[in-house]
Parts: sequence; structure tokens; C-alpha cells
Amino acid sequence: MGSIFSTDFKRPTPEIIDEARSISTSSIHEAAGKIGSLPSAIKPLNSSLGLCGPAFTVKGAPGDNLWLHYALAEARPGDILVADMSGFYEAGYWGEVMSVSAQSRGVAGLVINGCVRDGKAMIEMGFPVFSRGTCMRGTEKNPEFKGAIAESLPIGDVIVEAGDLVIGDFDGVVVIPNDRIKEVITSAKDRDARELEMMKELRKGITTLEINGWEVK
Repeated sequence: MGSIFSTDFKRPTPEIIDEARSISTSSIHEAAGKIGSLPSAIKPLNSSLGLCGPAFTVKGAPGDNLWLHYALAEARPGDILVADMSGFYEAGYWGEVMSVSAQSRGVAGLVINGCVRDGKAMIEMGFPVFSRGTCMRGTEKNPEFKGAIAESLPIGDVIVEAGDLVIGDFDGVVVIPNDRIKEVITSAKDRDARELEMMKELRKGITTLEINGWEVK
């Protein structure tokens, strides 16, 4: 096996997770200073399901899902597996069998920079999956590959750390550093409150230009 760091990393509290759950990814992303947005190709398998919880990171091999099995065995209830599969997308790294195991162990969802399979079954069982799409091709399980769990994980232009807050909804996935979660939630709530007031004015027929003081040039 490769390097497995301690899985006893700092996680956001259940209270903070519940508070964040009702905030959209767009609001969180804006409130954080436009950081943390994972590649837009990663979308919900079931658009009616979101996810919110601490990241449990896993680095896997192209066309191989053994490290996802390692991560699934080590994750705690409420964790969200956040996986990168080394840039190879023509494989179904996760499916119905692993989803059954994840649900029984209390894992809160999967975010994978890669594809999954058994999509219909996972939708029907209600397990939240965010992926690049579906692919029927199976995977290998090579113990010689040096993967990692609970390490820093680059996905797109975001570095995901174990214990960061992961939120996924219809628009995609955003990741917020653990030490900024409370600050960002407060800012996001303030932003949403301002937008609610703005929309009251917009419903009266006032334009966005008037509200924001923008001039047509």
C-alpha cells in the first residue's frame, strides 16, 4: 500500500454541517471569495440529492478502484469521500455494491473526479454521488499502486484537505477550508439576506441597474 495518514483529522461539528446544509454552493462560493469550486464537469448523478459534510480524501490509480475500497473502510459516519482518479475517466470506479456498503456505514456521499456505474441503482437507493458521468467499464485492483487517503488532494485548481467542508447541489461542488467554515457560513447567510431584499425590489419592477447604481455607458 501507499501512504495512509491518520484519519483522526479535524472535522466540522454536526451543528456547523447542519447550518451549512441549507446554503447553496453558489452562495458559499461567492461568500468565500470565489474559491473552492470543483470542475464544472462534476455534477450530481441524482439532481434532487445534495450533500454536505467533511471531506475524506482519496487518491486512486487510472482504471483502478482499490484505494476507494481502502477509503470506504476507513471513513467515518457523515464523511464524504472525495476522490481523484489520476485523470482517467473511461472507467466506472464506483457502483451499486460500494454504495450499499457506504450507506450501511453512514458515509454521506461521494464526490469523484471520474466516472461511476450502476447509475440507475444508485439513484433509486438515494445515495448522493457527484461524478463526471457514468461508464460501464470495470476497474482493476492493483495493490502495487501507491495511492493515499486523508492527504492533500488537488482537483482542478482546488486543493482539498481532509476535514474541509464539502457541499454539493444541482450546480456542482464547492469545498471550503476547515479553518474558514464559520466565517464563510456567516458571510453566505448575510449575502442571501441581501439578495432576498433585492428580489423584493425587483418584483416591484426596479431594475438591477438601479439597485446597484450601474450606469449604461
